[in-house]
Amino acid sequence: MIRFQKFTFNPFQENTYLLYDESNSAVIIDPGCYTSEEEKEIVDFIDSNNLKPVMLLNTHCHIDHVLGNSFIFKKYKLKPVIHSADLPILKSLGQYGRAYGFKVEDSPEPLNFLDDLDEVTFGNSLLEIKHIPGHAPGHVVFIDKKQKIIFGGDVLFYGSIGRTDLPYGDHDTLIKSIKQNLLTMDDDFVVYPGHGPSTNIGFEKKNNPFLK
Repeated sequence: MIRFQKFTFNPFQENTYLLYDESNSAVIIDPGCYTSEEEKEIVDFIDSNNLKPVMLLNTHCHIDHVLGNSFIFKKYKLKPVIHSADLPILKSLGQYGRAYGFKVEDSPEPLNFLDDLDEVTFGNSLLEIKHIPGHAPGHVVFIDKKQKIIFGGDVLFYGSIGRTDLPYGDHDTLIKSIKQNLLTMDDDFVVYPGHGPSTNIGFEKKNNPFLK
């Protein structure tokens, strides 16, 4: 059974998720830790629970979701696993960092790509992968169908959707992708997004003004 801890990091208030199970294997999704205090927060949780990080996953490669990639690589020797369509964004991390006023180290090169995978596994757990472009071309979400939970990055928020005015964004693509790949799931699937509180598919079907 997957358990997880949410951390909210950096000035963008980005949600980083640490997933783990009874094997003590752990996966880090979208490490946004930027300051030494934020880095310590995630390390202290890992150490206090005797966890072993085995994989670094990025839902997408916008700066607020990958600020901690370099730190996680140095600390745990984990390279990110991403969709290849987001590689140009990852490689532009330094440029974006300067634009936002961040002093940021380049992310390590990806370990491999999610393009041709239907799932990733760690410990005794399995996460299904869905490609949901629009906010970013290589955006993916990670789904635990047994527990009906979705780690959704910046695709679907409580009453909103990911912005599409950034480079490589496309509003129509995002709406189509959400409707085809997420709103077809059961209403009680809970979405844990990259910013803000959780929501569920049923609520967004009925109430999200962008999805009418």
